[in-house]
Parts: sequence; C-alpha cells; structure tokens
Amino acid sequence: MPERIAGSISHCYLSPIMPDITDRTIRAPGPDAPITLDINLETQQTIKKLLAEYGDIVKVHNPKNKDLSYLITNPDALKHVLISNHSNYIKGPGFERVKMLLGNGIIVSDGDFWRRQRTMIQPAFSRKNILQLCEMIKLVTQNLIPKWRKKAETGEAIDITTEMSEFSLEVILRALLSNDFDHLVIEQGGNPFAFLTEDATRDLAVAMKFRQSGKLIQEIIDTRRDKNQEGEDLLGSMMAATDKDGKNMSDKELIDEVMTMIIAGHETSGGTLNWLWYELSQNPVAEALAYGEVSSLVSDNNISTDQLGALGYTKQCINEALRLYPPVWLFSRKAVKDDVLQGYSISAGSNIYLSPYFTHRDPELWAKPNEFHPDHFINDGANLKHKQAFIPFSAGSRRCIGEYFSYVEMQLHMAIMLKLFKLDAVPDQQMEIDPGINLRTKNSIMMQINLR
Repeated sequence: MPERIAGSISHCYLSPIMPDITDRTIRAPGPDAPITLDINLETQQTIKKLLAEYGDIVKVHNPKNKDLSYLITNPDALKHVLISNHSNYIKGPGFERVKMLLGNGIIVSDGDFWRRQRTMIQPAFSRKNILQLCEMIKLVTQNLIPKWRKKAETGEAIDITTEMSEFSLEVILRALLSNDFDHLVIEQGGNPFAFLTEDATRDLAVAMKFRQSGKLIQEIIDTRRDKNQEGEDLLGSMMAATDKDGKNMSDKELIDEVMTMIIAGHETSGGTLNWLWYELSQNPVAEALAYGEVSSLVSDNNISTDQLGALGYTKQCINEALRLYPPVWLFSRKAVKDDVLQGYSISAGSNIYLSPYFTHRDPELWAKPNEFHPDHFINDGANLKHKQAFIPFSAGSRRCIGEYFSYVEMQLHMAIMLKLFKLDAVPDQQMEIDPGINLRTKNSIMMQINLR
C-alpha cells in the first residue's frame, strides 16, 4: 500500500509450561516464514490464523523491518506495554503514514513534546467543557429530523454510513471552531472539509488536500488574534493554553492538533454510530430495550444534559459496537530497551503490534465474542474479566483524549433519533469490513427509516 495512509479465536493465556521470566532468551512462538503486517484485509485474516495457531503472543518475522515483530492480544501483556512499562514503548511502524495526514499532533508525537502537548490540550476536554457542548450536539442532531422524516414518509432509503460521517464531522468542526465554522461554510460555499466524508480512501491525494485545508485554520487563528478573541471552543482553549514555561503553542502546533481532532473526532464517532444503527436493526431485543430507555427520557425532541447518566443501556449498546468494531483495529509500538512480556524475551527495537479487534473477540474474555450482546457491559463494564479486555480508545497515558466527548456525542444522538425513528437495514446487502486505518464498512449501509 505505497499510497495508503494510516485504519472466534481459540487459544489459552498460559502456555502449558510457563517460561522462566528471568530468562531473557526465550522467544514467543511463531512461524518461521516472513509475514508482512499492514492495515488491510489480508493482514487481518493472517492475524486471525496466527492467533489461532500460536496463542495471544506471536513472534513474526516482518520483511519490512530488520527487527523482530510481536503480535499481542493478551490483556496482561497489553497492560504492560500501554500502562505498567509504557515509557519503554514508543510509536511503532505505520505512524509515519499518519504523520503525512495529521502532522505532529498528539496521535503521532512522542516523548517530551507529546507530554507538553497533551498537558496543554487536556483542559479543553474537561467534563465541564464537554458538557457545555451538549446543546450544540443536540442541535446538530435535531437538524437531521426533518430530512429523516421526509425519507420515512417517501420510503426512500438512507445511506447511514455517509449520514453518520457527515453528522460527526459537523459536530467536531463546531466544537473546534464554533461560529467560525458557519463563516467558513459561507465563504467557501459549503463545508470545506466535506471531502472527508465523500472519499474514505485516505490516500496521498486526500492527505495532500487535507493538509492544504490547514490554511483555513490558520486564517481563523490569525483573525482571532487580530481581534484579541481566542473564542470559547476547543480551538480557543488550545490557543489560550500555556506550558510550564508560560509559552503558547506555535501556529503549526495548533494546526496539527486541530487537524488531528478533525480526523480522529469525526471518524471514531461516525464509524461507531454507523455500526450501532446497523447492529440494532439486526438485534430487535436490544433495539427495543434501548428505545424503551430513551422514550422515557426524551421529550419534544430533546433530552436534558443532566439525564446523560440515565442512558445506561444506550451506553452499553455503544460499548458493544466499539467492542465488535474498534475504530483503530491495529496499532503499533516499538521497544526502546529489552523487556519481558508474559515470560517471553522482547529485544530492544522489536515492533509490537496490538489489535483491539481480536482482543475484543477473544472467547477467553467474552461470553459471546462474535455477537452483539450489550449485556457484556452491565454495570458499566464492572464485570469484565480483565480491564484491558476492552481498549477501543487505547489505555494508559495515551488513552484517547476525546473519549468522553465521543460518548456524550453518541449518547445524545442515539437518544433523540431512536425516540423518533426505527431503522431497518435494507435486505440482501453484502456486509464487509474494510480494515484500513479505521475499521469501516467496505460499502455504505443502506437503511429504511420508519416513524415511531
């Protein structure tokens, strides 16, 4: 993929005879033949076979890298890499592609620079700030109602994949830019970032077009500085933020972070809502329970922000969609120093591939690994067999900064729209996964809308 820009397993957790963890020469099992790991369907199918044959820590000779690679889905090993000894693991293969798209934002950056940026951005994503965005999220949701009602009345099917991508893109742009987004739409004759929902390839051409769009963000930053008005939105919070030396982010740093949030913020929520609407249409019991919950809370196409906590079953359904279809299904780290993972020696320079998709479908961890079963998350996931069995937003210090924002957005959208509409997938569609940088549907999902 030279122009691609980075998107039922049976095994046991313990070998019959566990290696001595003090012996740093014992290697994990794995095939002798070289295997190329990438973000595509072939790699996903290869990983499934490797896990079934060798277990949840697999040594792989990747011809693209001189160092050994390890495929890891074991939750204890995930905890070690992402939390317990995270300082020993930096960004691994694939992130150089993401950097072409996003610049050096917090998804890509490492070390002291990443820590500085993360610390400066964190206040923007406080619960208080996110809850202040709820009225905007509800308004963007409510604006969909007339369009959906018309399609329900005419019997016209809706492309829920594109619909949810457009919805979540508008939400993140308004969260970042507030009224400046409306000014952009007027000046540009439409949403200048709409191509992100129209072309999901994320190839070099899309990457270049996206980076060029950074000029629009620069113009907004310049205008706000000229008026001495940073704004009460995510961009404004980042413009006002200072590091320990009292310095603000540079314009390039601001633009890289904004561009990162545009991509990550809309693809995570949009993709999950796409899968969730589909899965509810295929699981009438779960759909009825979710509808029953929201019908008692939503009134006049609205729901109080104070009632977010009452959307417990709705959140279970969201979590189940995230479990089956984690937005980032495969990502990597690189070992800085020698280490030991579950008794196996890991040499400095080794590439570590982690796959939430396969951890989330491990029958050792989940009662119904390949079914849409929201009861997996009863009591807000307190009954999970392992805390790192569910990592759709990664874990540890690099856990997604926008996680809470994404949940709030998805809960509010589902509460309002599920109260009004019942969606049913058009029959005889070919449902295929496209495992690129994000886990997408290969083709758009078409759904019939019915009024409640």
